[in-house]
Amino acid sequence: MGVFTSLKEKLNQESTSGETAGMEKDPDVRRLFYATDVHGSSACWRKFVNSADFYDADVLVLGGDTTGKAIFPIVDEGDKYTYTRQGDEHTIDGDDELDEFIESLKNTGYYPYVMDEAEYEHLQSADDAEERQNEIFLSKMKERIHEWIDFADERLDDTPVYACPGNDDPFEIDEVWQESDQVDLVEGEIVDIGKGYEMASTGWTHPTPWDTDREEPEEQLRDRLERVVSGIDDYDRAIFNFHEPPYDSQLDEAPELDEELRPKFGAQSTEPVGSEAVRNVIEEYQPPLSLHGHIHESRGHTKIGDTDAINPGSVYSEGSLQGAIVDLQPRVDVVGLVRG
Repeated sequence: MGVFTSLKEKLNQESTSGETAGMEKDPDVRRLFYATDVHGSSACWRKFVNSADFYDADVLVLGGDTTGKAIFPIVDEGDKYTYTRQGDEHTIDGDDELDEFIESLKNTGYYPYVMDEAEYEHLQSADDAEERQNEIFLSKMKERIHEWIDFADERLDDTPVYACPGNDDPFEIDEVWQESDQVDLVEGEIVDIGKGYEMASTGWTHPTPWDTDREEPEEQLRDRLERVVSGIDDYDRAIFNFHEPPYDSQLDEAPELDEELRPKFGAQSTEPVGSEAVRNVIEEYQPPLSLHGHIHESRGHTKIGDTDAINPGSVYSEGSLQGAIVDLQPRVDVVGLVRG
């Protein structure tokens, strides 16, 4: 337990000082580190960037759903700050305590927003309250991504980073990612990974109960996937980076929901919720490797025909990063799923 804790602490440092997790590789191996569904967690982003040194990775790939799910309001009452969590009101005394609390919120994916009492009341009851809330939410998402880009630009030299938005990510964030020299936004694109491998990416999914930004019916999703992979030169050296996992693959097991979208039977009953279109495309082209996310609970590694399919899962709300290490040598070798 002590060794594992030490490794996690090193991974979370702002600079890993060239230390690795003991996963050295041969010089002719191209190592890929993949993580997904960080949902606004700054701790997860730092660990993702630090993974280049920590796991001796040559390429970093960030799957979909980069943005967080909620604004966290904090009210400035002049002599103190207050916030409500799970129905209980809490008090913060002093700016140092406030800064510490804000950092903890950012690490678990929230967007803290400090406002005075007048603005708080306005956001509760004004005619334009919903519009203003959405403006704040989007602004905070963009601000967080700018911070992440700055961190990556400072910490990484020539390690390529490929990011693909997911269904939960609003379209407006794309332009922010595209400002980065270090991070390449690869939605709908094919990129050269090295060792003769090309990666085709898309973060779109089939419809979800939450009506998110990047989702479409299975038939349209199949057309999109076909367009994305059509530019690959050699499917024997292909990587499919699709946010949604294939249907009934063990990578897509999610809690069964009732009509109110609440988990049935205490979330103990699960069902496959992945995409048939994704599965069909994998089965047809049989790339050596496919990378997935979307279903946080379905962490795993499985085979679909000759394809190694991976979903590292996500526990972003704990500030913990789950990922997968894959070596290209030139065959695909899934080194393992990691957490730190």
